[in-house]
Amino acid sequence: MPLIYLVAGEASGDVLGARLIAALRGFRPDLEFAGVGGRLMAEQGVESLFPMRELALMGLLEVVPRLNHLRRRLRQTGEDIARRRPAAVVTIDSPGFTVRLLKAIRTLGIPRAHYVAPQAWAWREKRVRHFPGLWESLLCLFPFEPAFFARHGLPARFVGHPVLESGADAGDGARFRARYGIAPAAIVLTVMAGSRRTEVSRLLPVLGRTLETLAPSVPGLVPVMPVANPVADAVRAGTRGWPLCPVVITETTTKHDAFAASAAALTKSGTSTLELALAGVPMAVAYRVNPLSAAIVRRLIKVRHASLLNLLSGEEIVPEFLQQSCTPARLAAALLPLLTDPLAAAQQRRRFPAVLDTLRPAGGGHPSEAAAHAVLDLLDQA
Repeated sequence: MPLIYLVAGEASGDVLGARLIAALRGFRPDLEFAGVGGRLMAEQGVESLFPMRELALMGLLEVVPRLNHLRRRLRQTGEDIARRRPAAVVTIDSPGFTVRLLKAIRTLGIPRAHYVAPQAWAWREKRVRHFPGLWESLLCLFPFEPAFFARHGLPARFVGHPVLESGADAGDGARFRARYGIAPAAIVLTVMAGSRRTEVSRLLPVLGRTLETLAPSVPGLVPVMPVANPVADAVRAGTRGWPLCPVVITETTTKHDAFAASAAALTKSGTSTLELALAGVPMAVAYRVNPLSAAIVRRLIKVRHASLLNLLSGEEIVPEFLQQSCTPARLAAALLPLLTDPLAAAQQRRRFPAVLDTLRPAGGGHPSEAAAHAVLDLLDQA
């Protein structure tokens, strides 16, 4: 049976990989799957070559101490692909690892697809000159990306954004409150610190102080922290001494229930902003990385916004607080009206649908199905 080899490097890639496998299996039950992934891909039958969490690193300085280990994992993955000779390789996001892997296997003659286009449109555009020959199919999540890559002679295909099939808009707020004994009058605030240990370690202190600042002005405030399993223990340990101890949850369904119960959210930048928008939760965005990493990236960045919502809309529809601006006082000031003034919350919320509509794949259907069709086209062309 044809083997598809998938490589994901972090929690969001694990989600994409699992949905892609399910969609592919729906169209082609004869396919088999192998590679590197997390819990969700394991549920779809992928026995990971090594723990995916070893690849979930972020930040220039954070990666450096792990370079030798990452090189060994890169070599191991390339050797496994060469041994198995799959019908196709699908790498998912995590370009620091996956682009190097695609280079390593380019001489094997195996059709390759890369799912989630590298964000060269955002920073280090010169990277594009290294991409020709790395893949036969580039699957894009954002509608503006195919035109960007076409300008560089790289064909790309918009398949829609997977947040649309996440179920983030299907939560049950009453069920969440009942499960955790949260009173109907309590004000729930979702707090999202990230899926990587480096993100969590940088953000937790400022998030905790923000809650401490907010608490006197928002009686009955209940913070809820949805986290990915790989960082759950770190989050529990890092929040144990907070004056407002958060409810830490790891299940996806419970996270969506928390969204439905929430008056607002404080979140790191990234896909979480799209999830919250789909659920109709107004938000403020916070983000911090190593200061030296930030200084380097700031010289290379080409976009005005960090939040995907703001990037897609072309203007700041949710407030962003990055690096030095990411302070408890500023975050609390931005959140207070969202938590206490229904008009302020509604004003932000009504901007969400137009942005989300731009993420739907052409011709309808689910993004995972559009991505599966792209991979099947790759097999047909082989």
